[in-house]
Amino acid sequence: MNYSKMTRREFTAAAAITSAATGLSLFTGCSSNAFSFGKSGKRPNFVFIMTDDQKWDAVGFEDEYPFLKTPQLDKIASEGAVFKNAFVTTALCSPSRATCLTGLYAHDSGVPVNEIADHRLDVPSLQRTLRQNGYEVAFIGKWHQRLHARPRPDFDYWLSFRGQGQYYDPELNENGREFEAKGYITDILTDHAQSWIEEKRDKSKPFCLFLWHKAVHAPFEPAPEDENLYADDLIPEPANYHDDYADKGSWLRRASTYGVHRDAYMKSKGKPTPDKTPPAKKWTGKEKAWMDYLKTISSVDRNTGRLYDKLKSLDILDDTFFMFTSDNGYLLGNHHSVSDKRIMWEESIKVPLIIRYPRLISAGTKIDKMVLNVDFAPTFIDLAGAKVPQTMQGESFVPLLRGRTRGWRKDFLYEYFREGYAPGIPSVVGIRTERYKLVDYPELEGNNEMYDLKNDPLELTNLYYKEEYAGVRERLSKRLEELKRQTDYKVPDYPF
Repeated sequence: MNYSKMTRREFTAAAAITSAATGLSLFTGCSSNAFSFGKSGKRPNFVFIMTDDQKWDAVGFEDEYPFLKTPQLDKIASEGAVFKNAFVTTALCSPSRATCLTGLYAHDSGVPVNEIADHRLDVPSLQRTLRQNGYEVAFIGKWHQRLHARPRPDFDYWLSFRGQGQYYDPELNENGREFEAKGYITDILTDHAQSWIEEKRDKSKPFCLFLWHKAVHAPFEPAPEDENLYADDLIPEPANYHDDYADKGSWLRRASTYGVHRDAYMKSKGKPTPDKTPPAKKWTGKEKAWMDYLKTISSVDRNTGRLYDKLKSLDILDDTFFMFTSDNGYLLGNHHSVSDKRIMWEESIKVPLIIRYPRLISAGTKIDKMVLNVDFAPTFIDLAGAKVPQTMQGESFVPLLRGRTRGWRKDFLYEYFREGYAPGIPSVVGIRTERYKLVDYPELEGNNEMYDLKNDPLELTNLYYKEEYAGVRERLSKRLEELKRQTDYKVPDYPF
């Protein structure tokens, strides 16, 4: 693999030039973070909470769903930073998780699609690098890479389950011991997280806790105390719910007519593709599955507050870099919901990202620059005062936390690889800039998309084939090829 084409190296070079010109350090990739250690001289602890399929605006403070209450997440957001443009580089569970841990795109991480493999071990990971630098590291929750629950390397403590797991009475594996736990999964995982922090870890070391929830993945099952929530409320109809794909690719019209999963896809061969998708059913606002989706978030919120309170009671809350995010977004009726995620629409690729760390982040901070899940590993390692491995393709966003935005990215590469599970959704490679988005379907002809996100944030008008936008299309296409070269893009070998 050619690691000479990494964006981190390019960014480091650019930062060096800027540093020379301004006297400021824009990239803190080694151990220049004395500010984060404070008067105590301690390195930060890390709590990395991640949900599954939680769209970026499915939190109370975004007010997309007026009845949705997330008081704990709202409090943490008010005490720290909310990232308004946080994205994943592949909107699919297993690839996204591998990217978070390796700082690599899915084409390099060893996990291009769901459930076929664990991430590569021949390159440094976040958990390994932290352990090598004196951290104690625990993983609790949904691993969802290779389909087994046995402990993985480079963790001091392990508690997980196979694949998607179960909401009620889940089968768990704790450091190799298999057992059935009674109760609701979000409560159970938080119980173990609290126990590890308070009783089981080595308190002479800084720690990193990964608490990766099953929620809010389908089939959606709220906690018992949340089953009757929102009984009198209606989910607002998404403004792009009636997208008929008339100016979008034929694959979308075909998928919405016949389905994307293997059996439906195979049966649709030879059938005609309509000029536009069949009309969406009347929106009622009472779709049970989607209401249950929102109800499961209540348990996540409540348990996030429990963990926050535990850290506070142990007097280590302010010593802890406390981060909440999701592995990808979700199409909750958006664009006619032809898929759950995967597609490069905003609702699919954009995620919530909230960080509390008062040593560095002022209360009420809003960050508009684009950050990616490929940046998480470099950022944690940077804050730990360690050297970010050169293999990692993401960037530490510590400069953004310090209020320094010069030299930060203005675009990024998105990719998705076609799965045997849902062959009706083609592979994607695309570019998103601060204003535009270009989506290429390399396996198909005549299906590409391009959107002006400033004037069309709902992505309803495809500009790709409009002659008046030829110049924009050419610039984006050229930049996309540059990003592919910088990230050593290729289509990986994987079972289909």
